[in-house]
Amino acid sequence: MLNTDGIVAQDTQQSTALWGLREDITVALAQAGHVYKYDFSLPLEHFYEIVEQVRERLRDVGTETHTVGYGHVGDSNVHLNVCTPGRRGVTPEVMEVIEPFVYDFVRDCGGSISAEHGLGQMKPDKIYHTKSQTNVDIMKQMKELFDPNGIMNPYKHISYHV
Repeated sequence: MLNTDGIVAQDTQQSTALWGLREDITVALAQAGHVYKYDFSLPLEHFYEIVEQVRERLRDVGTETHTVGYGHVGDSNVHLNVCTPGRRGVTPEVMEVIEPFVYDFVRDCGGSISAEHGLGQMKPDKIYHTKSQTNVDIMKQMKELFDPNGIMNPYKHISYHV
């Protein structure tokens, strides 16, 4: 991946302004309509490709959509957001185009659907798109080792069984 354009903050004021812009993306999308949010890690060569492919796939859907991607190049973390302006709730024809495509794309590129924000409550059944049963078992053992009392993310006990 070759970066041909970018901005690096020169001081604290610029850094604060850049972070403000980044945080405003989520707010603006949520105000505009329903947002389908995804958090993946992808190899850098595919970092923005998923945004482009989702945009292309949604082009022929009869619903207006805006696809936005941003993230952290340093750890290959992509935040993919698809907004349906003026709508609230899931639009079936949009969801059919997005899923399972995004999970298959991440798997096929050697990425992970469990990235910066973890697996979350919305996709525990998707873990097997990018992780084997052995890997999931090891993840469970690590969780039990480091959090035997279940105090991290309390009340969010998720089963990884499909």
